[in-house]
Amino acid sequence: MGDPSLQDLNENGIVDEPKLQLGQEFESIEEAYYFYNEIYAKTVGFSVRMGSTKRSKVTGEITWKQFLCSKEGKTYETYENSKRQHSSTMEERNCGIKRTGCKARLNFVFNKASKKWCISDFEEAHTHELTTPKRVHLLPSHRKLTKAKKCLMEKLSSVNVRTSQQFKIMETVAGGIQNVGCIARDLRNFERDSREELKGHDATMLLEYLESEKEKKSSFCFEVDRDEENRLNRCFWADPTSRKAYYYFNDVVVFDTTYNTNKYRMIFAPIIGVNHHGQIIVFGCGLLSDEKTESFIWLLEQWLKAMPSGPPKVIITDQDPAIAKAIAQVLPLTLHRFCLWHIMFKFRDKLGPVIAQSYYALFKASVYNSGTKEEFEASWKNAVQQSKQEMHAWLNTMYDLRSKWVPAFCNHIFHAGMQSSQRVESNHSFFKSFVSVNNSLLDFATRIKRGLRQQRHEELIRDHVDSNEIPKTRTYYPIEKQLREVYTKEIFLNLQNEVVKSTAYLKCEILKEDENECVYTVLRAADDEQSWKLRQIIHDKVTGFAKCSCGGFEVEGIVCRHIIFFFRSMNMVHLPSEYILDRWTKNAKAGRVWDDDGVEVKDVGDKSLMMRYIQLSQLSQAVIDKASLSPETTKYFTDGLHSLRLGIKELLSSLGVEELPSTKKRIPQQILIEEPSQSKAKGSGKRLKSSKEIAMNKQRNCGKCGKSGHNIQTCDKHNTDG
Repeated sequence: MGDPSLQDLNENGIVDEPKLQLGQEFESIEEAYYFYNEIYAKTVGFSVRMGSTKRSKVTGEITWKQFLCSKEGKTYETYENSKRQHSSTMEERNCGIKRTGCKARLNFVFNKASKKWCISDFEEAHTHELTTPKRVHLLPSHRKLTKAKKCLMEKLSSVNVRTSQQFKIMETVAGGIQNVGCIARDLRNFERDSREELKGHDATMLLEYLESEKEKKSSFCFEVDRDEENRLNRCFWADPTSRKAYYYFNDVVVFDTTYNTNKYRMIFAPIIGVNHHGQIIVFGCGLLSDEKTESFIWLLEQWLKAMPSGPPKVIITDQDPAIAKAIAQVLPLTLHRFCLWHIMFKFRDKLGPVIAQSYYALFKASVYNSGTKEEFEASWKNAVQQSKQEMHAWLNTMYDLRSKWVPAFCNHIFHAGMQSSQRVESNHSFFKSFVSVNNSLLDFATRIKRGLRQQRHEELIRDHVDSNEIPKTRTYYPIEKQLREVYTKEIFLNLQNEVVKSTAYLKCEILKEDENECVYTVLRAADDEQSWKLRQIIHDKVTGFAKCSCGGFEVEGIVCRHIIFFFRSMNMVHLPSEYILDRWTKNAKAGRVWDDDGVEVKDVGDKSLMMRYIQLSQLSQAVIDKASLSPETTKYFTDGLHSLRLGIKELLSSLGVEELPSTKKRIPQQILIEEPSQSKAKGSGKRLKSSKEIAMNKQRNCGKCGKSGHNIQTCDKHNTDG
């Protein structure tokens, strides 16, 4: 018969109404079903379902097959007689009765002589109204989620595209909702069935995923902790790229937790830093079932064990007692700072709206504008006295902890621009664009991996810019030209801003001098005295090193405008090497990385397979672009592709090479670890809200009747009583 999908097309490409004929033959039972469902039933306007099957008693092979109209079966009256047996099911699903006892059918029998399937009997008449062409795509047998659609759903879900949006994308690609081949409910049902299929296997599948990553890349590290009931309790992993990144940029890390990233409410705890472009990078990921000190200790220990170099110099966290205890135990030599942004955010709520409106600016100025400890002590005391908050418990606690969060107490410690974890909030937002509260553990891990890929691609773009572009200079000062060759573009632009602002200074005056050092005062224009703070430069005569009172170089790792002006006044045309930190340069990631066991940390697995895949992808895409230009070239390419696919399959089989697994998730045969219990985090996933926002959202009720939506002046009861 040839291809049944083409046999009934007229010269205009429109399907003529097909006819059923006794003895009509088909190559296979699948081809027979395709003809009856896709060509005949779809054109006539009804849905098909499978009927009875007969097999050979000798061979067990199918010899007879029946296809029925989907409305075959019990009529409405028959159902009424047996509704007691089905009432509970119908109440649960709330479905109407669809079967009307239709007799339409088509029987096929296998012809041993011709080795084909032929029509042995059929009934064309239906006992119900046939569906119009506009509604035929809604019938069950004409709705199908193909492998391609399931694969597309998986890809779109991995970037948090909702099911309703996925269907709209399919509609756009298909050229109309009637051409999609399914309805939105089919997508939701597929997701529901997939979740049910994976139920109970989630933690085991995560474990197998981590083990497979380890097999692909030997430098991949992970650790899983179980509770006494063999449930997943904690999990940590770090891929080779994260481990290598820590080797290069291990001076400052931020440790923070976030919520609502998976269906078990396990807490996501990434450990992050900043690279030579000033971008956020991830050093490791953790999942915790609680926020107890023991959990944080376990996570930090596993992370530190996986990293190829020692503990960081500085770690920044939220003001959490459990985290503080864990850091004191695991990282005793690391300076622990609290997130300045979080603390300042809490000020308005802790002070209350009335006090905050009048005195918040005083406290803020005390924190941000104090250059020394003495300045902070004086300005803080003034703010407390003016606001009359000497007995405020939270303010007194923050004052006692001032060495952990006030910049004046930490302006001698390098922070790589991470004085607060506000940037971590944006990192959380980035990852939450990939994950959702409905994710399984496996989905969560794979989506985090995809997010890391995107994050690292942004770093690759910056590296590419640095290797192909040279920033423009804004001055004729030789130091600027020197540094644009050394620093990455983002860091150079920050330093260039300091170079430009250094031109506002006029001279350096000696304040005091002895045999070891000389103290200078950097002066600006006389009419600008009120808008800047007096800065002092301490120049060591022995080493030649100059240090500024602003602490810019010590904190940011970028030489400040005051030092630049000082060098210019000393007729220095190049910045000394001790002012150039390797971690901000273009070559910050140079060199190979080795772990504590002497094993090189490699972030590439089977490179040969990857290169072959990339080469074939590029070649095939070029052919597809040309083949899609006309129907003739498309058919020629498709026919050749089918032949090529069969040939490759036979060749792989002869070579003994296994094909890559399908996109369908493999269900483990044995449960190795139980799924975690629902976690209840202290944060409960709530976003920090200001007192103003809380006041605006708070529902106010009438003082007379107690109802909302009006006040006592406009209350009907008040007016009636009056």
